Amino acid sequence: MRVIIVGCGRVGATLAAQLVTEGHDVRLVDRQPKARALLPLGFPGDFLVGNGFSRSVLEAAGIAHADAFVAVTSRDTSNIVSARTAKETYRVPVVLARVYDPRRADIYQELGIPAVSSVRWAVSRIHQMLLHRHLTPELAFGNGETLLVRSELPAYLTGRQLTEFDVDGEIRVVEITRAGRSLLPAHGVPAEPGDLVTFAVAATALGRLRGFLDKELGT
Repeated sequence: MRVIIVGCGRVGATLAAQLVTEGHDVRLVDRQPKARALLPLGFPGDFLVGNGFSRSVLEAAGIAHADAFVAVTSRDTSNIVSARTAKETYRVPVVLARVYDPRRADIYQELGIPAVSSVRWAVSRIHQMLLHRHLTPELAFGNGETLLVRSELPAYLTGRQLTEFDVDGEIRVVEITRAGRSLLPAHGVPAEPGDLVTFAVAATALGRLRGFLDKELGT
């Protein structure tokens, strides 16, 4: 992926370092040139000085071809503006942002931008959301070890009992929304086309859940 990160503080620098070690193309933007010092020696990604909501800066960072955009500056207003610019102006497929003031979380929700607030696991959660972007967590518990994830079931699972999808200690079906109505899973209830299922999943098992939901019939 090509990922643009606005804000090279502790979270931004740590996330960038982790992503480049995994082979991703990372571009960082920060107003302060000295923020570059937080990056590891020999960091291969680009570092641009400027505001994360400046179109000229974003375009220099390659936002027109970005797969993901992450706003993690120390100011909520800057994160909101830059994230909104990435989402609405440049149509970046995945846009994530950090929020400090919980009262502003509703703004992100209205814009359809997932927001991360906890300092302790901001890097971990943003990383999970980038790599498993089709499984964006609805809610997290503790320090992010357990997540609630919603996903529409693929057609090949139609007719399978919903309780069959449970994996002890890793994945559990906790709710199904069917034809606009919510129900709890019961033994013997089969999956139907269009079911939207809520999974409780260990963060370490997101890859397993994604592989299960992405599997094609006959493979």
